Amino acid sequence: MSKTSQQNTTTDASGVSVIHTQAHSSGLQQVPQLVPVSPGGGGKAVPPSKQGKKNSFVDRNSDEYRQRRERNNMAVKKSRLKSKQKAQDTLQRVNQLKEENERLEAKIKLLTKELSVLKDLFLEHAHNLADNVQPVGTETTTTNPENSAQ
Repeated sequence: MSKTSQQNTTTDASGVSVIHTQAHSSGLQQVPQLVPVSPGGGGKAVPPSKQGKKNSFVDRNSDEYRQRRERNNMAVKKSRLKSKQKAQDTLQRVNQLKEENERLEAKIKLLTKELSVLKDLFLEHAHNLADNVQPVGTETTTTNPENSAQ
C-alpha cells in the first residue's frame, strides 16, 4: 500500500503554524498540529494571554501601575493576615485539646482508683462468703458464734 499525503501549512495571527495533513489512500484526516513559528525554530508557542505582555514596557510612574501595585499590596496583606489568624486559631485549638487531654487523664486516674477499691471490696466480700459456706454433705455439731447472734 502506498500512501500519498498532502500537507497544508497556515499561519494564524498569533504566529503559530497549523499543519493539516490528509492521507489520500485511507481518506482520513489527521489531527492538526500546532508548530511555533520562530526564526531559530524549536521555541515554545506563547499563550494568547501573555503575547501582548512579553514586549510591553511597564511605566512605573503610571497610574495603572500604581493601582496594580496597590491592589497587589492589599492582597498580600490580606493573605498574611489570614495566614496569621489561621495559625492563631490552630494554636488555640491545640491548647484546648491539651487541657481536655489533661482533664481526661485525671478522670482516668480517679476511675482507676475507684475500680481498684471496688475490686478489693468485692474480693474481700467473696472471700468472706467462701469461708462461711459449708461443703455439701458435711454436718457440723459446733455452732458458729456469728450465726447464733442472728
